[in-house]
Amino acid sequence: MSIRLPDGRTLAYDHPVTGADLAADLGPHWTRVALAVRVDGAMKDLLLPIEADATVSLVTADDPGAVELLRHDAAHVMAEAVQELYPGTQVTIGPAIENGFYYDFARTEPFTPEDLPRIEEKMREIVDRDEPIRREVWDRDAAILHFKSIGEHYKAEIIEDLPADEPISVYRQGEWLDLCRGPHLASTARLGKAFKLMKVAGAYWRGDSRNAQLQRIYGTAWASKKQLDAYLTMLEEAEKRDHRRLGREMNLFHLQEEAAGAVFWHPLGWTLYRTLQAYMRRRLEAEGYVEVNTPQLIDRTLWERSGHWEKFREHMFTAAAEEKILALKPMNCPGHVQIFRQGIKSYRDLPLRMAEFGCCHRNEPSGALHGLMRVRAFTQDDAHIFCTEDQITSETLAFCDLLQSIYRDLGFTEVVVKFSDRPAKRAGSDATWDKAEGALREATEAAGLETKLNPGEGAFYGPKLEFVLRDAIGRDWQLGTLQVDFVLPERLEANYVGEDGEKHRPVMLHRAILGSFERFIGVLIEHHAGRLPFWLAPLQVVVATITNQADAYAVQVLAALRAAGIRAETDLRNEKINFKVREHSLAKVPVLLVVGAREQEEGTVAIRRLGGKAQEVVALAEAIAKLTMESLGPSAT
Repeated sequence: MSIRLPDGRTLAYDHPVTGADLAADLGPHWTRVALAVRVDGAMKDLLLPIEADATVSLVTADDPGAVELLRHDAAHVMAEAVQELYPGTQVTIGPAIENGFYYDFARTEPFTPEDLPRIEEKMREIVDRDEPIRREVWDRDAAILHFKSIGEHYKAEIIEDLPADEPISVYRQGEWLDLCRGPHLASTARLGKAFKLMKVAGAYWRGDSRNAQLQRIYGTAWASKKQLDAYLTMLEEAEKRDHRRLGREMNLFHLQEEAAGAVFWHPLGWTLYRTLQAYMRRRLEAEGYVEVNTPQLIDRTLWERSGHWEKFREHMFTAAAEEKILALKPMNCPGHVQIFRQGIKSYRDLPLRMAEFGCCHRNEPSGALHGLMRVRAFTQDDAHIFCTEDQITSETLAFCDLLQSIYRDLGFTEVVVKFSDRPAKRAGSDATWDKAEGALREATEAAGLETKLNPGEGAFYGPKLEFVLRDAIGRDWQLGTLQVDFVLPERLEANYVGEDGEKHRPVMLHRAILGSFERFIGVLIEHHAGRLPFWLAPLQVVVATITNQADAYAVQVLAALRAAGIRAETDLRNEKINFKVREHSLAKVPVLLVVGAREQEEGTVAIRRLGGKAQEVVALAEAIAKLTMESLGPSAT
């Protein structure tokens, strides 16, 4: 039997070999650090035999897949700890998730946050016990009987619902048992202690509200304490930056139950919104986009022709009118095709870049709504580029340049690009998808973009690029997209007249940069911790008085600022200046102009910047000149 290693070496064995055997043959270092093994790319337990020729690599803590393995084991160790501490508790499912893990439990008494430290301590004890973890394959009927006999009715139900030909895989962790496909570590000690339980929440069995309610305990686990500490620090920083809290402190917006998933924009928040939209409009106009606007309510027949009715029906709001069913648009693309179809289009009209700040609605589950990040009513910075196949590459290059420039202007410098190919449920033939994916790959290579494959995550009508931004505290946000679509123009019968005088179908490039204004503003607030760039800040300057004797001068300064186009207010309250500074700092006002009797006499202002302790006293005209330059948006300088 031939075992091929990542470094090109080949080891020969005349008997089955485990990953643990291989680690021992490679030396003591590998025995210490190996957590699992990859066999022909699939992760397996260290103790499972390899019985045929294979390419094999040992998985260590720095392997990209190791943290998911650790989190899965942490879920099992937590479940064992819970059942030791609280006999009679049933375990259901416990997967690894992004940044952590959870396990759902069935228990009469509710868990509380105060229970978590006790469970953590028991988990550490189980790690110290170094319990061996071994996979066993059981007879289906025997497994059902066993789990029912110990009161684990949820596990028995899972087994009963598994396909008849699927092996029943059970992992024995010391004396504790759990139904699981694996893989797992060789022992609990390999997990280490870089874990923490985070919170308790409710859940329904199999995610169905008609089923029994369970209790979910969330945790996080990492390969090292350093990584855990860094994650917890990031969470603390994220809490400080939470856009919902900052939105209240900055008086930008609020949400309420009577309009769940929709935003009440306050004057300052709407100013931020309009300033961002005006900036985007300037950038798009400079790139040759034409702006349009399409109806909110459109007859279901159009959505049926486009394919959205079948794909998105459950997320669409509908209304009845004169025996017709109308749908609030969840996206703008079918409406843009209708505009394209008006009149005769020639190849000379292409590319046609059609943009809309389109208000869309999607019926998101109430439990998924989250501030500005997940809403039901939102405005996309949407555009569709109608072009020929030969223009796909040049339009992709132009779009990527525009997108990266806008992200830089808004303070984002780290961008990862994912290539999402065909999903299982899709419209169009395989030949059409081959053509679309090939065209997008060619354009991506021409743009010099490094991409990561995101398999199966394309749109239902075409492959796409997803642009993922990394914010100031290391979190990733998927915002911009570019999709190549040969399907929708075909379905909705969009044509142009080519050089040959015949009708041809245009290619449709669906593209967005911000994604939605609501979500992007949420990300923007958290990225900047509320300290928005001066040109974007909804309230740029507050003129604060030290004494009421300077009130008239403060009003004069305010008039000069507003005449220069600077968004400003006065604070003439009879409060100490330190109180005013603290309050406006909390509201994240970028600049305070402090004025008192001396400033009034000399025609000056004292400039205090947000986050700074020093102040600069300058002539009023000089201050206004400086602030006027700063207030110009990046595309206006």
